[in-house]
Amino acid sequence: MNKLFQFVLPALLLFPAFSCRQDRERAQPGRPTVAVIPKGTTHEFWKSVRLGAEQAGKEFKVEIIWKGPLKEDDRESQIRVVEDFISRGVSGIVLAPLDEVALQTVVRNAVRAGIPVAIIDSGLKGEDYIGFIATDNYQAGVKAGERMASRLQGKGRVVMLRYNEGSQSTASRERGFLDAIAKTPAIQVVSSNQYGGVTAETATRASENLLAPLKNPDGSLAIDGIFCPNESTTFGMLRALENNGLVGKAVFVGFDSSTQLARALRQGEIDALVLQNPKKMGYLGVAAMARHLRGEKVEKRIDTGVALATRENLDQPEMRALLDPLGSQ
Repeated sequence: MNKLFQFVLPALLLFPAFSCRQDRERAQPGRPTVAVIPKGTTHEFWKSVRLGAEQAGKEFKVEIIWKGPLKEDDRESQIRVVEDFISRGVSGIVLAPLDEVALQTVVRNAVRAGIPVAIIDSGLKGEDYIGFIATDNYQAGVKAGERMASRLQGKGRVVMLRYNEGSQSTASRERGFLDAIAKTPAIQVVSSNQYGGVTAETATRASENLLAPLKNPDGSLAIDGIFCPNESTTFGMLRALENNGLVGKAVFVGFDSSTQLARALRQGEIDALVLQNPKKMGYLGVAAMARHLRGEKVEKRIDTGVALATRENLDQPEMRALLDPLGSQ
């Protein structure tokens, strides 16, 4: 009995290590492993990013692991995801940081561990990354402001519902919009300090609170234009306008697309949508990492482009692809 125990015990002690080693080998079957970490996993924008990332994974023969926080304000969860991938020793990380400051330390830790990081969508303070692949968000905001000024014929009262504090991408859009509007003195920004938060539900509540004091005695809107800088704030504002019977009563310029937002654009409930190319962003983020892992040079800044969708151009093939990157319509 003792001899049998002496034989079995070492084997049992070795089994967990052997099992973990097998798991690592299954995760990396002879290919580099690239972790792609979005800001969240619920919005259609991130689902489109994933499509592009997986397409690049197939083309460049890298294993893609997709994991991120559920909500786009869970910084601690995103930090833990990065830390987990550092511990697992992935070949590279493609990250859309929730906060340009809060993610600095963990990204630096990844680089120190020998894991290169590419940044997509939203900027990160510092230079601890191989490349930044994103929309020129400031110019995207300028495009929204110019559309608003044109539609209002240079005069009127407008509001902007911000997204969430710490998000570099949307902050740049908001700044671009305000700078563009400032070039038209007869347009007054009556509110630009309210935040919608990271879900459509919080954005709907914030939109209703924003609009409540901006109504005339007869219930009509006392403003002429509305700008929202991302998918969730745009949808939340649309829902608030619908709930109050105010759809189409102000020039409404939104940002990003979804099935509901594309439909609202077609029906004239939204005047214009500023569109990124999330599928391209995911593709180029993984492609940049794959090239880096091969020893190739990667550009430090890669612009993924921006477009303005209106009722006049929404049926153009290139615009339809941006409005419906998931192919759901």
